[in-house]
Amino acid sequence: MRQATGRAVQVNGRTVHVEESGSGVDWVVFEAGGGMGRTSWDPVVALLADRTRLVAYDRAGFGRSGRTATQLSIDDLAADLVALVEAVVPASFVLVAHSMGGLVARRALAGLGPRLQGLLLLDPAAESAPVYDTFDRTAAKVDRSLGVTQALFRSRSLARLASRDIRRLFPADTYATMLAEDFVPAGIAQTRKEIRAVAEAIRGFRAEPPDLPTCPTILLSASRSQRGRARHHAALTEHRRRWAESLPDGRFETVDSGHLIQAEQPGIVADWVERLGGRTTWISAGRV
Repeated sequence: MRQATGRAVQVNGRTVHVEESGSGVDWVVFEAGGGMGRTSWDPVVALLADRTRLVAYDRAGFGRSGRTATQLSIDDLAADLVALVEAVVPASFVLVAHSMGGLVARRALAGLGPRLQGLLLLDPAAESAPVYDTFDRTAAKVDRSLGVTQALFRSRSLARLASRDIRRLFPADTYATMLAEDFVPAGIAQTRKEIRAVAEAIRGFRAEPPDLPTCPTILLSASRSQRGRARHHAALTEHRRRWAESLPDGRFETVDSGHLIQAEQPGIVADWVERLGGRTTWISAGRV
């Protein structure tokens, strides 16, 4: 049952809505994927709350966070993540990031510093993969489609119909919150902004890659592709593998899941969070 309460936190002149839950000495911070917020982590939070301090939030402009008048970049969102951690988390922590959130997390690495105990990436964007060679065009197509969706989501019945796949993956109360806060015209408008930010970041990351993580890093890649995307999925998976295994303390694993690994395989995600938090021994690529 979703019972989390939150508070407003000021970051870089913006207001973000933060939910803090759980207990214990270990801390975990969650960075959601594009078009999603704090509620996307509910299945994982439920498994960790009895032994870990958990921080999930809505990025500026999304969910219960304050609206933004300007287009925020991935660098802006990374700066917000760093400021949030400084404001809320008093100790070392594990950072978990999904999809677009992986770009935010990677750009934030330098600002997060040595308190970052471990990094867990779920199906993250891999800007060097060929599928991103034409991402500007892909983003433009997606934006046009979302423009239609934004208008249709004024109808609650159409919003339910369009989000039926999400409804199947998340608990009923989580989905109800998503439907009320995220699958609304304002939420789709913010998603469109985030897709534009990703397109800009792909170019920027290729020109000037962010620092590589020096902490233990796990990359979980979904094994199941979207219909008709098998070839692109295979290439993207391979680039993720190469990147993870190039790290000084990195590990790559495929997971029997679609893109929303935290919803389909929350137990696997929770298990890796605990390993990165130091509760159990974990084996990195080629090392114990």
